[in-house]
Amino acid sequence: MKRLFLSAVALLCILPTQAANPEEIRYGNYPTPRREIFLPKVNGYNVYKADLHIHSIYSDGHVTPDGRVTEAWYDGLDIIAMTEHLESRKREQEYLNFLKGYNGGTPKTAKNWWVYKVGPDEDGILADLNVATQAAVKQAAAYDMTLIPGIEITREPVEFGHFNLLFLKDANLIFDRDPLLALRNAREQGALIIHNHPGWSRNTNAKNEFHQKIYGEGLIDGVEVANSLTFYPNMIDRCLDENLFIASSTDVHGTTADYYGAHGLRRNMTLILAKDKSLESVREALEQRRTMGYCAGQISGDEALLKALFEASVKIELQSVDKRKKQRYYVITNTSSFDYTLYREKASGNWTLPAMSSIRVNFPQKMDLKVTVLNMWYGADKHPVVKFK
Repeated sequence: MKRLFLSAVALLCILPTQAANPEEIRYGNYPTPRREIFLPKVNGYNVYKADLHIHSIYSDGHVTPDGRVTEAWYDGLDIIAMTEHLESRKREQEYLNFLKGYNGGTPKTAKNWWVYKVGPDEDGILADLNVATQAAVKQAAAYDMTLIPGIEITREPVEFGHFNLLFLKDANLIFDRDPLLALRNAREQGALIIHNHPGWSRNTNAKNEFHQKIYGEGLIDGVEVANSLTFYPNMIDRCLDENLFIASSTDVHGTTADYYGAHGLRRNMTLILAKDKSLESVREALEQRRTMGYCAGQISGDEALLKALFEASVKIELQSVDKRKKQRYYVITNTSSFDYTLYREKASGNWTLPAMSSIRVNFPQKMDLKVTVLNMWYGADKHPVVKFK
């Protein structure tokens, strides 16, 4: 009976729906599903999915701020940060052309859309750099998404680099021609600062003289160990050695459907362990470094946090014993939305434990029930070893 009911439901999903006009046949008039990401509580905290590096049409992205909220919700996220480029607004000229005739005082030429070297003229940056966040507020409330106000300092990548500023009060007060002073301006507002994609356009992830100075001043709170589809495993070591939180971000400019969905991947996300998803709780979690990164199926973080996530997600149960072969057979069940790649000593190959699935595996009778989780990283070449209980 249950099978018959499910078949009927499946059939209804592909049938046309009744339209107001009897001469119409309408398909697909039903809600679009959100791609849920199921993760268990870890150490008593909820695990929230966040993207802390996003661009919209108010800098050089191709999606509106409210569109970013909707996109993130359908991708299964709980938290986003709007982080437009502080020094770059490549669409300004398009907007001025569009607004031609509305206001006689509107400049005809975008004169300070790219100011990372020369700075704005005497009039300052005329754009309101808080608008992107403000434009997303209503949509975030409607979708119950936490929205973090931010901006990205965007300077020459080899000598200086890029930095996300989170929890800003007023993005219009940040800019200075000296990037060090700009970072100090952010800190005065109480911003948390992320060192973005430390290897981008460089032949090394190592700190240069400028980086040594800003890290030495304590201006950096977190580092992107992954940006888009680029993973920097040695940045995990930096985060853990220097007590910085781990971030993994999309830095999305186009759509996440282009970058990730078309390739069958989930988008990058920072996993934040917090009591709730209020701004206060999220900030506290970042300050206490309760984060992990996710990129293309790879999960990075502190070893203890990684083990806690795995142990909360995966259970093992003895199924049978073959005394003649001296083997024990177990069923390992994964109740989370993440796949895991497992290595068992002396096994012929790695085991893939897909999301929301079970696998049947064997352990020799005298062997400990332990595996190495190869797609979890707590250093450049370190993977946690988990012993099943």
